[in-house]
Amino acid sequence: MSVWFEGQSSIQCSMEQVRHALTDLGAHYVALVSLMPGLSSVELVEQGPDWVTIKTNEGLMKRTNIQVRGEGERVVVELDEEYQAGTKVTATSHFLDEFVVSEGEVIHRLVISDVEASGFLGFYYRKLGSSSIGKAFLAANKTCLEQDAD
Repeated sequence: MSVWFEGQSSIQCSMEQVRHALTDLGAHYVALVSLMPGLSSVELVEQGPDWVTIKTNEGLMKRTNIQVRGEGERVVVELDEEYQAGTKVTATSHFLDEFVVSEGEVIHRLVISDVEASGFLGFYYRKLGSSSIGKAFLAANKTCLEQDAD
């Protein structure tokens, strides 16, 4: 496993709110992805028990092999992602989201690994995108879950 991004943030919500958000993977991931910078349209194309396909103004995102597990004060979500940004770049990666209750808030740890993207633009994506993309996913999770807490 080659780690591309690892970071964490504090979220003002309960573990019950995290679990509730993950009961409808399609709705959760559409809400999450719609908060990513540069995406002006995000819609759910289809979903199954452990996968979702989302269309954005940039291309098609497939999140597959989604596993949600945990008990008590900890939830872990793992998934594989393939994102086709137009005809120029297709990126694949593995996501691990860990949510743990600590001192009245939820600590979210995100690890993005095994990133592959071919071609000239893929090279720049792999070399320069990790921090901005990782931080954007952390911020989107925080915003989504704190909105649900209101």
